[in-house]
Amino acid sequence: MEQIFRTVLLLALPASGKSEVRNLMTQMDAGQRKEDFHIGPNLQLDDYPYVHMMRRIDEELERIGEERIFYKAAGRPFRDERDWGTLIMLLNEDFADLKNGVCVSPASDAAYLMERIDRASVAAGLPARISLCRTCVREAVATALEEEAKKLRTEKEAQYTDTVEGKTIIIECARGGPDGAKMPLKGAFGYQYSLPLLSSALLDEAAIMFIRVTPEESRRKNNERARPEDPGSNLFHGVPMEVMLGEYGCDDMQYLLEHAERTGTVTVKRDGRTWHVPVGVFDNRVDKTSFLRGEKETWDADRVREVTDAIREATDHMWALYGDNAVEHFTDVEVVEAGEE
Repeated sequence: MEQIFRTVLLLALPASGKSEVRNLMTQMDAGQRKEDFHIGPNLQLDDYPYVHMMRRIDEELERIGEERIFYKAAGRPFRDERDWGTLIMLLNEDFADLKNGVCVSPASDAAYLMERIDRASVAAGLPARISLCRTCVREAVATALEEEAKKLRTEKEAQYTDTVEGKTIIIECARGGPDGAKMPLKGAFGYQYSLPLLSSALLDEAAIMFIRVTPEESRRKNNERARPEDPGSNLFHGVPMEVMLGEYGCDDMQYLLEHAERTGTVTVKRDGRTWHVPVGVFDNRVDKTSFLRGEKETWDADRVREVTDAIREATDHMWALYGDNAVEHFTDVEVVEAGEE
C-alpha cells in the first residue's frame, strides 16, 4: 500500500494559511512531498466556492427585488447557522464524485448548482429554499450565474483521474464560533457540529491538519489578503468583519483535542460509530505562510525550509496515528475520557 494519506482535512480560521499550504504542496516535487508529508499527487476540494455562490445567489435575488435566502444582508452572517451543514453536504457530494469520477452535462450549470444546494440544505435539516422561488425568479438567477457555475463544475471535474489510488484528497474548510463564546460551542458552530456530518466514507480515511492562529491574527491577515475585485479567489478573498467576529471569533479545535477519547485525535461519533481522527497541528501564530501567495520564483528558500519543517512536524504526528499505524500506537497511548480535564 502507498505510504500516503488518502484524505486530509485542512482546517483553520480564515486567512490562517490553508490555501497557501495547498499552494506549496501543489508546487513541490512529488517525491519530496511524499517523503516529507506522506501526501501524494493532490486532488483538492474546498467549500469556499459554495459560500461565494450562495452569496451570489442572494445578490441576484436582491437585484431583482426578491428576498435573500442564505445571508441576512451583504457582508453579514448566515440567516440560519445550519447552512454550515449545507456546505458539508456539498463537500460530501464532491468527495463521492471525485472518488467515482462522476461527470455531468446539465442543460444549465447554474440551475444544476441550485438543485445541489437545495438537496444539501435538506440533508442538513433545512428546507429546499431555492425551489420555493417562482420559476421566473430561478431562471433569472440562473442566467446571471451560468458562467460562474459552469466554471465551478468544470474546475472540479478537471481533477478527475482514472483512479484515486496513490493520490491524496485535500479538503479545505474553516469553522468557528462567535467572538468570546464559551466552550463547548453550541448549535451549528465549530468543528463539533461539522465533523460528524462528514460522510462515513470520508471519515474512514481522514486525517486532520489544523493550522493554529489566534482570532486576532486571522482577522489581521484576512484584511491584508483581501482583494475586493476578486471575491471568488481562494487565495485573495476577504471575509466581512461581522462574519469574522460572529462566526470566526474563536474556534473549538483545541477544546476537541483536549476532550478526545484518544490523545492526538478528535473523537467523532455518529449513528453508533466512533472515529478517532488523527490531528497534526501546524503552529502559524507567527506567520510562516503569507509569502506563499506570491509566484514561486519569489519564494525565499530559507522561508520555504521553515514552513516545510513545520508542516512535516504536523504530518509526522498525523501519520503515526493514521490507519494501520494507529493500531500499535494506541495500545500504548493514554485514553482520555470525554469531559475529563
